[in-house]
Amino acid sequence: MRPEKLLEIIHLAEKLKNVPRHCETSAGRTESVAEHCWRICLMAHFMKDEFPYVNIDKVVKMCVFHDMGEIFTGDIPAFNKTDAHEMDEANALESWVKSLPAPYDTELRELYAEMAALETTEAKLYKAIDNLEALIQHNESDLKTWLPLEYDLQLTYGIENCAFSEYTKNLRQLVKQESEEKMEKGFDKS
Repeated sequence: MRPEKLLEIIHLAEKLKNVPRHCETSAGRTESVAEHCWRICLMAHFMKDEFPYVNIDKVVKMCVFHDMGEIFTGDIPAFNKTDAHEMDEANALESWVKSLPAPYDTELRELYAEMAALETTEAKLYKAIDNLEALIQHNESDLKTWLPLEYDLQLTYGIENCAFSEYTKNLRQLVKQESEEKMEKGFDKS
């Protein structure tokens, strides 16, 4: 890849550091999309022993690239995202991928197609991790930052995407327990 093109990509990717997500960090500041992406990569890496039959490098790559479309559209929380939002993001992402030199254009087009299909174990694991990290971050944020609908979401979100393996089901259950404990303490008026 020409150095000029690499710089263009890196400058574009920097925008994810400035795209806010819906959730706050434990320190009370708004989380960025880049921070979310980094942490799901970390999660994937540390799950490799639990999934020895999975191409963890591919899962990490999915985690790195999964929210690149939000450079163009911003982050829209899952509970507000419509089909129109999904289409706008997909179109912007497709346009960006087409602008990449070979073989990166083909590689990313195929990666995004695999992620969207959610048929391979790699894609299922990436999606489960993506859901889990969002829930974990909410558990780490101050309860007063939660919207009313998030109390139910913390108990139900991601269950379907985590159902493909015992490990992700068990991790989802632990996250749910943390949510329940957090809510119980938040409502404790003693």
